Amino acid sequence: MTSIVLVRLVLFAASLGAARAGEGWPGESLDIWHGYVRHNFTVDGCPAWVVEPKQAARGNPWTWCMEFPDAFYKVLQAGGLAKKGTLIGISRGGLYGYNFAAEDPSRVACIYGDAPVCDFKSWPGGKGKGNGSPDDWAALLRNYGFKDEAEALAYKKNPVDELGPLAAAKVALIHVVGDADKVVPPEENTLIIAQRYQELGGKIVVIHKPGCDHHPHGLDNPQPIVDFVLEHAL
Repeated sequence: MTSIVLVRLVLFAASLGAARAGEGWPGESLDIWHGYVRHNFTVDGCPAWVVEPKQAARGNPWTWCMEFPDAFYKVLQAGGLAKKGTLIGISRGGLYGYNFAAEDPSRVACIYGDAPVCDFKSWPGGKGKGNGSPDDWAALLRNYGFKDEAEALAYKKNPVDELGPLAAAKVALIHVVGDADKVVPPEENTLIIAQRYQELGGKIVVIHKPGCDHHPHGLDNPQPIVDFVLEHAL
């Protein structure tokens, strides 16, 4: 996996073997992250970082665990990374990843969702079988600009609603879910995505962790995820 760049903007993704051919990133400082050179800088006042691999793969592919995406994507493009990247949506990051992808699928090679929120009515709304989070739900209503809860519940731009553009662009999806997740229940999130995406002719792989709750994320052996990303990002 060292051939793919990792990048973060209070998030996480992938960089270029020679970091813009030695030019660096804007206002950067360098340190070492798990044995790899990391470039730390800011974008619109938000901390960001890019980890460069020992050897960049052809085309400078990258992965990105996201927040505040649009400004950071412009920086990645200016930095010489591939036009399409792999988006990583962990928990609430599912909202960031899918919303960014639906806006312009041409920027996305594939999406890896790890217990991802795919409908905010499930989390933080708690309108199904999940626990929900009242404080986060109140913050969501405020930040989305909904005048009341009824307007939020009628919203039709959750990830589960906006799969058509991704299927048309042949964006491949892979999700890892805990079958006993009480925070982001798969049946209200990933399983809806899977059914609808397959009906649209899209490709999705779902890896189940029997008996697992929302945590821990990931797999003990991440090789299936790595292989999926390499297949679709290179």
